Amino acid sequence: MTHLTKAATIRLRRGLMAGAALLLAGAAPATAAHRYTGQTDWLYVTVTHGDERSGDVRGALLLCDPPRGHAHAADACTQLRSSGGDIHGIPHRDVLCPMIYAPATAHARGQWHGRLIDYTETFSNTCELNARTGAVFAMSS
Repeated sequence: MTHLTKAATIRLRRGLMAGAALLLAGAAPATAAHRYTGQTDWLYVTVTHGDERSGDVRGALLLCDPPRGHAHAADACTQLRSSGGDIHGIPHRDVLCPMIYAPATAHARGQWHGRLIDYTETFSNTCELNARTGAVFAMSS
């Protein structure tokens, strides 16, 4: 019997989800790899609460044509479209967040208009995460 550490399990799960995302997005011929077809906007998003080695990890495959994948997929896709797929370009909301340190690490990997996306950032808490990244990492309803 093989036992995996939690970190190894997380890496395995991320790899499997990325592979599934590629299958869902469809394999394009090499000659069409650089053309945008409108069907390739997807991100596998995860949020890790606490330490990455022992924290709670939640993830979802966000597809944007049509929007699906998590509870706020339509809003997330709209925000990503308006920022050209740049998570840093999503307008920040003005909210008062508690000054409680409960780290939340957001990670997104995927493709937007044929461009590879790989985003990782750690926020002091979930309130700050949601204020700075909009609906992209808001996976709960």
